[in-house]
Amino acid sequence: MMPVYETWSAERTAEIIAQYVDQPGALLPILHGVQAAFGCIPEPAVPILADALNLSRAEVHGVVTFYHDFRREPPGRHVLKLCRAEACQAAGCDALAERAQAKLGVGLGDTTADERVTLRPTYCLGLCAVAPSAMFDDRVIGRLDAKRLDALLEETWA
Repeated sequence: MMPVYETWSAERTAEIIAQYVDQPGALLPILHGVQAAFGCIPEPAVPILADALNLSRAEVHGVVTFYHDFRREPPGRHVLKLCRAEACQAAGCDALAERAQAKLGVGLGDTTADERVTLRPTYCLGLCAVAPSAMFDDRVIGRLDAKRLDALLEETWA
């Protein structure tokens, strides 16, 4: 089930900032809070965060774009993260990524036109012994193969 996100507002962003602003390293918890509330880190939030934390907009932007779990747009109803780390590459994740992209008609990092699935790369789920691996919504999946991938994609229609 797709989470319901709030419509972005500066006021709500300020509330989230107020929860964490006095903590050391407050930017990451604030970004997580903003994304949990709005489904992404909206562009208008960046200058507000920068001002509140005495950072430049470039510093905030750099953190948002560095970490793969932060999004600039809300995700689809389902999120499929395919591990792209070395162990998964050695176990065949490239072919699985190509299969998922072909079946969904999107590239890694994109959302289907019907907003059904967001296909994201991730870089290590800690399942190297059961590679290739993925996350489907909040479920971790090891030993991913073409048959299991197809079954996951079928679940997105449910």
